[in-house]
Amino acid sequence: PTLVNLPKVTEEPQPEPKLTSRLINNLTFFGDSAIPEDDDIYKSVWNTSRFLAEKGFTIVNGGGPGIMKAATDGAESVGGKTIAVYWQPKLASFFEGRNLANVTDESETSSNYVMRTFGLIEKGDAYIVCKGGTGTISEFGLVWCLAKLYYGCHKPVILYGDFWDGLI
Repeated sequence: PTLVNLPKVTEEPQPEPKLTSRLINNLTFFGDSAIPEDDDIYKSVWNTSRFLAEKGFTIVNGGGPGIMKAATDGAESVGGKTIAVYWQPKLASFFEGRNLANVTDESETSSNYVMRTFGLIEKGDAYIVCKGGTGTISEFGLVWCLAKLYYGCHKPVILYGDFWDGLI
C-alpha cells in the first residue's frame, strides 16, 4: 500500500501530499553480457540507470559485463545504490560469471545459474529486460511466467529497446 499524509482541513491551500513509501524500490536489469561500452544500448542503459538512481531506485543485476555493468556504472555515477547477484561457474566455460570491473555496493554469490536467477528475481520489485542471448531469454521467460501465474499481484516486466519487436 502507498502511504500519503492527509491534508489538514483548513481554509488555506495545502501543498500536494508527498509519498512516504512506494511499491517499487529495486529494479533488476537483465541483458547481454557481450554488449561493448561503445554500443548504443549500453549507453542507453547507463543513462537510464543513472536517471533511476537519481530518483532513489536501487539497481540490481547479475554482476557481469555488458548490460549489467552499464546498469551498475550509470547508478554509481550519481551515488546510487547497486546490488549484484552472481555465481562463479565451474563447469560452464561460456558463462561470464562475476566481472571484477562491475563493482556494486552489495553483492551475493549463488551456488548455480538457476539460484542466481531466483536471487535476481527475489531482489527486484520490477524487471527491465534488455537485448540479450540465451541467459537473458531464460530470465525473461521466468519473470514472464511468474507475471502470468500471479497476474494481478505480479511484479512489472519492462521489455527495453526494439530488440523485442520481432520476438514478441
